[in-house]
Amino acid sequence: MLEFGQPQSGAQAKDLIRDVTEADFLKEVIEASREVPVIVDFWAPWCGPCKTLGPALEAAVTAAKGKVRMAKVNIDENQMIAAQLRIQSIPTVYAFWQGKPVDGFQGAVPGSEIKAFIDKLAGLAGDGGLGEAIEAAEAMLAEGAAVDAAETFSAILGEEPENAAAYGGLVRAHLAIGNREEAEMLLAQVPSAIAGSTEIEAARAQIALLKQAENAGPVAELKMQVQSEPGNQQLRFELAQALHATGNVEGAVDELLELVRRDRDWNDGAAKKQLFTIFDALKPNDQIALRGRRKLSSLLFA
Repeated sequence: MLEFGQPQSGAQAKDLIRDVTEADFLKEVIEASREVPVIVDFWAPWCGPCKTLGPALEAAVTAAKGKVRMAKVNIDENQMIAAQLRIQSIPTVYAFWQGKPVDGFQGAVPGSEIKAFIDKLAGLAGDGGLGEAIEAAEAMLAEGAAVDAAETFSAILGEEPENAAAYGGLVRAHLAIGNREEAEMLLAQVPSAIAGSTEIEAARAQIALLKQAENAGPVAELKMQVQSEPGNQQLRFELAQALHATGNVEGAVDELLELVRRDRDWNDGAAKKQLFTIFDALKPNDQIALRGRRKLSSLLFA
């Protein structure tokens, strides 16, 4: 019998689509998703929309020819799974990849949206190893091997010119090398299809912060001035810029948050704009960015 976690283009529908219970959810969904994306359809016999969505999902999964698998979970019989995944209503569909939920939707959706959903998932496992190459390049960059990272990102773009992660990574690699002119030229030539991506916005933000760093004042002197004039917002803003220029990102964020607390509208909201620039330059899961965003929200909506 074909193992659930092994993608094969000739897989039959009975191997692609399975009823899953609490007893085998770990194996058939979590573990299997490390080999091929798995969508989970949460349904119940009494759910009217489920009777329409289910067959449509099955048809789309079958058409994907093994690039995506499907697990069907009856929530009446598997309430523990539904509770753990906080299923609020049905039908609900989750997509798992590499052991984690990566996408999903609720309610019955049109066939065109189902196809787009499945096609997107199918692409996760069929990127020809580009995803792993990007991870390797990011690791090189983090370890200080910026030249090697740039070469790897360039090779990826040779295969996929509109890969936003690789393009943004190449810009950041050139910044790490010290070649800002090349980085700016890359951003000026970024393909329109990825110009608004988070990866490109992060690269733009890093360049903006580097430009600011060129004119940053001495931290020690600015700290003394702020202590003497705590209400001087311009001095506090300059201190935040100086702190960031020396690599003290958390200190810069704290000073800007204090500025927002004191006068959120100062200089047309300059502190808030600067915070967003810093957050954009950081990775989405960076703890400084996450904490800063939470504090900023509490200040703005208090």
